[in-house]
Amino acid sequence: MAVVVREPARVARAVKTMLLGTAGPVLWFMAPAALAQTVPIDPNAPVTPTPATSEPIAAADAAEEAGEVVVTGFRASIATALDAKRRDTRVSDGISAEDLGKFPSQNITESIQRISGVQMQNINGRGATISIRGLGPQYALTTINGQTFKSADFTDGFRYDIIQTELANAVQVLKSPTADMDSGGLSGTINIQTVQPLDYKNRKIVLSAKAQNSEYAGKTITPKFGASYVDQFADGRVGVYVNLGYQKLEDRADYLFQDRWATQTIDGAVIAVPRRPRYRRIDRSIEQLTGSGGLQWRPTDRLEIDATAIYARDDTKYDVNQQVFLFNTSRLTAGSISDGASKVTTATNFTLENNRQEESRKLSSQGYTLAMKWKDEDGLAVRAVGNFTRGYAYSREDAAILGVTIPSATLDITDPRKPKYTVAANLSDPALYNQATLVRNEFPNGATRRTTGKEVSTQVDVTKDVTLGPISQFAAGTKFRHESFVRDVGRHDLGSIANRPGPTSTLFPALSAASYGVGGFLDGNGNLPNAWIAPDTAGYRQALANAGIAVPDLPAPEGSYTVDRYIPAVYAMASLDSMVFGATLRGNLGVRYEHTKQVVNGNITQPRTGSYTDVTQKIGEYVETQEYDNVLPSLNLVLEPTRTLQVRFAAAKVLVRPILDSRSSLAQTTSSTANTFPVGTRTLTIDLGQSGLKPLTADQLDLGVEWYYGPASALSINGFYKWVKNGTFSSLVCPGNFNGTALSRASSGATNGDCVDAAGNTYNITQTSNDPSTIRIRGVEVSWNQSFDRWLPVDGFGLLANYTRVIPTKVAIGTGFTVRNLSKNTANITPYWEDRLFSLRLSANYRSSYEQNGADSFFATEGHTVRARTQFDLSAGFTPTDYLSFAAGVINLNNSREEAYYNNNPSIWQESSFYGRSFYLSATLRM
Repeated sequence: MAVVVREPARVARAVKTMLLGTAGPVLWFMAPAALAQTVPIDPNAPVTPTPATSEPIAAADAAEEAGEVVVTGFRASIATALDAKRRDTRVSDGISAEDLGKFPSQNITESIQRISGVQMQNINGRGATISIRGLGPQYALTTINGQTFKSADFTDGFRYDIIQTELANAVQVLKSPTADMDSGGLSGTINIQTVQPLDYKNRKIVLSAKAQNSEYAGKTITPKFGASYVDQFADGRVGVYVNLGYQKLEDRADYLFQDRWATQTIDGAVIAVPRRPRYRRIDRSIEQLTGSGGLQWRPTDRLEIDATAIYARDDTKYDVNQQVFLFNTSRLTAGSISDGASKVTTATNFTLENNRQEESRKLSSQGYTLAMKWKDEDGLAVRAVGNFTRGYAYSREDAAILGVTIPSATLDITDPRKPKYTVAANLSDPALYNQATLVRNEFPNGATRRTTGKEVSTQVDVTKDVTLGPISQFAAGTKFRHESFVRDVGRHDLGSIANRPGPTSTLFPALSAASYGVGGFLDGNGNLPNAWIAPDTAGYRQALANAGIAVPDLPAPEGSYTVDRYIPAVYAMASLDSMVFGATLRGNLGVRYEHTKQVVNGNITQPRTGSYTDVTQKIGEYVETQEYDNVLPSLNLVLEPTRTLQVRFAAAKVLVRPILDSRSSLAQTTSSTANTFPVGTRTLTIDLGQSGLKPLTADQLDLGVEWYYGPASALSINGFYKWVKNGTFSSLVCPGNFNGTALSRASSGATNGDCVDAAGNTYNITQTSNDPSTIRIRGVEVSWNQSFDRWLPVDGFGLLANYTRVIPTKVAIGTGFTVRNLSKNTANITPYWEDRLFSLRLSANYRSSYEQNGADSFFATEGHTVRARTQFDLSAGFTPTDYLSFAAGVINLNNSREEAYYNNNPSIWQESSFYGRSFYLSATLRM
């Protein structure tokens, strides 16, 4: 793609103006704010990137003859994104495709993280979810072409890793809303814009193939294939777009972490003592299929009809191997006490659980949109849209769990970056698992979950161009949304059958006869046992079949429910275009009203009779209804003192409703599992439900300055302030009784500190509440895009850089709404070079430390802080002709890894991990 950029004039004067304009937001950011209003953003008016022509070289030559600067390739995508940002009245940033089917990164998430204010979360080392301005992934709204797209299973925010890059023609991060946008983006809205086929002049066909390898998962090369087709018919009045993509991925991640802590009083001081060290190796195999298509029809110059369809499927298989060391808290010896923790801890006569879990997840998302736009010659326009989207997720876990007694083990965390662990047993010796001495031997053990999220919506928007002082256009509209969520849970446990074999039964194969070897844990870490044997689950499954034992999948009504939300909305908005002291002022002012009716249908249950109580018995149903109203004003203003300088101001009120996903418990849910130790007891996990939660709202302000001073070059600084109300927080509670059972905190023994009943059963009860206080989040974002062509003798060098500083109100986790997963400092620096044949980019992504709890991470049951880290990604390209190009790259070049510490103290180890590098090599043919 070629983009033409005209050189600015009078740079020196623009520099002075920018510096003066920057003083305002800097002073505002440093001073305490006393008033908050909100500013709107409009995803229904997506910015369409500059269309790629079929003759980029000819266009470039013509532009050069006219004395203009032409940028192509990666720099063209930067210029297109900057132009979209410049023209937008909202506070926004974006990424544009370099050409049809050519996105500037291998993963949408990895592209978005180059935007200031955006943080990326990894899953097994791959970008999966994003946070905006410090608020977690669940607080960002994701739309496609301005319409909701249901993710299959977003327990921690929209999963961008299930969407292949070929779907996106541009991605915009909208940080301030407009009145015509759907609510739901408390932190911001990410709008993915798909291809508009009539933006292209000629037919285009793009075929691509890629070979991928995750180094730590072995030498397996996995493929990716893509095909895109764009064409126009009927004298350019009908456009068609089709894209198909398939890829297979394999990766591996290893984690060593402290799952639980105990306390001891030593010399009058309460000391944290390691209670449950845990190994967790995750091998993942992924197959993804994506298809999308679009039809544009312009029967006349005043009427356009668009239809789009998107389908994405993700089938993932997990092989999770764990070693869970269940230290007996009454047999712990704490030593080398410092920083309020035992740095050298010895445990004796405890249980080790060897847990191998196979998990299958089938996720799918689909969306279908039909839109009609009509306009007359007097500036009246009408737009009508219908949208249907559905996300479905199915997951099944099958775990084989063996329990053995270990005589002793010592954990040394004196060096918080290099923990040492010794075990008085050979974890790879089958003799350790003598069937006669096993204390647990079960298969299967696990849950089945089916979740479906749907949304059906219709909307009508009317705009009228006017000349009424500063008002250039009036807009009004209405939208109705019906979103629903169904959660169906079951369990299939060996313990549910009456004739189940005991721990010492010889029904299952002995590990001496059939086992699975696990080795090289934590990249072969020599400071701990890094190999062990695991049960052969196929052999266990065959043993059950040979014995004629069928384990049923029992419904778990206590974890199943349905939710419906009915959301009618209306809005009115005025667009502004005027002159103030010789400077152009543009923007919009609007208000949106939404009414929400929420209906939760849950199950009334009672304990089952008999020895198996992991699921309950349904005895009835209940319905809870909640209704509320929200008025959401918004204002966006852009002042242009010069042709290259812009000053932005935005204010808005935004909201997000309680999250609907496979783990959210809008209804009360309960599950129960048997404990290996203490023998004969159970652990009951209870969520008290969230059906009465209020929506989170925030008043927000933005003030910024942007200077566009050259081709693919710009500098911007933006300050923001949010006042968040009704933030939710979860805490573990121990009420005096639950369902008639008396509870109390254990003060001694193996369950010291746990919430228990008289029989010794443990109750993990989670209560989620709204925080009545107001949490303040303030920050500043700096973004710099620079071409070095004027400074260096060789053309093609440039730099992308951004830095974000976020400062939230500090609240202890579990005592109020806490902005978790927040790195106060994030930065991205991407130097690049390209010419017509070659390209090279190195991206450095930094994020400072951030806190998590059990709701954010499996590895943070009792809370931890993830250490600051930087990841480097390298990519290179070769384009020998206009039709053929090659690319290669390394992700996580420096072997960055996740490490964490406990109790907000960097001297107390909590977690170590390793997932290695990933490599790719691709070829693309354009016809």
